[in-house]
Amino acid sequence: MEKLSHLFTKTKRDAPQGEVAVNAILLERAGFIAKQMAGVYTLLPFGLRVVNKINTIIREELNAIGAQEILMPALQPKEIWEKTGRWNTANDVMYQFKDNSGKDVGLGWTHEEVITQIATSYIHSYKDLPKAVYQIQTKFRDEPRAKSGILRGREFVMKDLYSFHTDQKDRDDYYDKVKGTYHTIFKRIGLNALETAASGGAFSKLSHEFQVIAKSGEDTVFICETCSQGINKEIMQDAQMKCEHCGSTRVEKTSIEVGNIFKLGTRFSEALDLKYTDEEGKQNPVEMCSYGIGPTRVMGTIVEVSHDEKGIIWGESVAPYDCHIIEILNSKFETLNKSKNQNYKSETMEIINQLEKAGLEVLFDDRDDVSVGEKLADADLIGIPWRIVVSDRSIAAGGVEVKRRSEEESQIVPVDKLLDIIKPVP
Repeated sequence: MEKLSHLFTKTKRDAPQGEVAVNAILLERAGFIAKQMAGVYTLLPFGLRVVNKINTIIREELNAIGAQEILMPALQPKEIWEKTGRWNTANDVMYQFKDNSGKDVGLGWTHEEVITQIATSYIHSYKDLPKAVYQIQTKFRDEPRAKSGILRGREFVMKDLYSFHTDQKDRDDYYDKVKGTYHTIFKRIGLNALETAASGGAFSKLSHEFQVIAKSGEDTVFICETCSQGINKEIMQDAQMKCEHCGSTRVEKTSIEVGNIFKLGTRFSEALDLKYTDEEGKQNPVEMCSYGIGPTRVMGTIVEVSHDEKGIIWGESVAPYDCHIIEILNSKFETLNKSKNQNYKSETMEIINQLEKAGLEVLFDDRDDVSVGEKLADADLIGIPWRIVVSDRSIAAGGVEVKRRSEEESQIVPVDKLLDIIKPVP
């Protein structure tokens, strides 16, 4: 249980100055993030809980397909980026500087060079392949348009996965496996992420993105309304208005990119001399792929597509808490269940204990210096899936008032029936 009176942060009534993105306004007002400067935010206790839950889902699904977690440094030497020819071409997004010894270093916005160099110490034979490793780490990007809250940051959390293979078939098979895993990840998070073909940008010729349809999105995609397959506008041609999968017509939508995957081929392995010896004793460059998801960007996307005029509406799998309990009592009520050698406990604490024993996480608004109206408004702003109000009126009616954040109506539920309504996320 977390008591609101003990929380480091407080909610804010007014929108923060200079913010135009819905995600930034609501997350700052509700106490999930704090702005340091454009594109740089602190994850406050609520925000960190959400990102950690997103990360847990990602970890569980990637571990299930044999990927192993590591953590690479953010500081990267100029030399390995020169070997791939990207030191000068990436300087529009990469923070580059000299350290006190005069050495040129950069802050990582991606880690293809680093992981490939590391792999040269461990991959030598076909018996060492395939392999897949990932990290969840802070990235840095000198973003000139950091005006979309945590959707477009200069410092942000990124999950990047890298896989290594003997040949294109093995590479493509694992690529497709990760593609399916991404669909599972976003479904568990509660986002309808559509798969779209796109340019590979600085990584490869082509790629696949995972896009969430949103009015506030900065991307434009053409989506088939029958099978949901899409194409990013940057590679869209008139001939592709008819979906090649089912023949239906694609429609134009704005969207937010929440994930992307790339077939790197041997570009990085050749540049950094990552080779393996095959069964015939011949040396070959290792085939590679990279795969990204931005957990902080995912959190911002959830807010963009799941809110109303009152505040955020979190899904159960990523909400900072499962239940938000508000106590509105004019007099002290004792527990309905009395043990022989125990003191009476408040009805509210009995409910909290019952919920926590069932594995539910509880936020308790125990503040005595704010009005009932403020407590209810804060509950809507913070957006936890279930609100439980313990009041004189509810107890007189035989229980507590339960309301789902995504619904308008509340209901009186007997205390011993609460767990029939509110269940932990499986």
